[in-house]
Amino acid sequence: MTLSTGSHRTEPSTTADERSMLDGWLDYHRSTLAWKCEGLSDGQLRTTPLLPSALSLLGLVRHMAEVERYWFREIMLGEDLPELYSTREDPDGDFHFGDGDTWAEAEQVWQTEVELARQAAAGRSLDLVSKAESHHRGEVFSLRWIYTHMIEEYARHNGHADLLREHLDGATGE
Repeated sequence: MTLSTGSHRTEPSTTADERSMLDGWLDYHRSTLAWKCEGLSDGQLRTTPLLPSALSLLGLVRHMAEVERYWFREIMLGEDLPELYSTREDPDGDFHFGDGDTWAEAEQVWQTEVELARQAAAGRSLDLVSKAESHHRGEVFSLRWIYTHMIEEYARHNGHADLLREHLDGATGE
């Protein structure tokens, strides 16, 4: 079974300026993750078929909501925000969910964080340096670096999503 080509995915321009190229690739990868989740039930989205890994499509979407929030708002803008899913007690909380956690809620939170990330980056120079340091690395980052990292993060996790989707229902697609 091949996934339909998701009309909502736009191929990034091959000749755009740097900012348009970065926006294009990031949006392409965001759309790819959404596409990999299309048409599945809540049960399928929360399934962890690659044991012993806790990876699930629902967990990947929750993880990417946290990643969007962390890099664009907490690091770039220096906002002090509460945790979404992961905590000090449960650093992998984005992949641990209860019966009440749904795809609808996770998708809404993710799409909200994507929109807030777009707003955080809008009109800012790619050379702008973050207001906060990374909790893990203790460094500041340019907006350019954050874009590049986000593209890498999505690309890596979209590879995971490919494997999960194929295992769940046999569907494949680039």
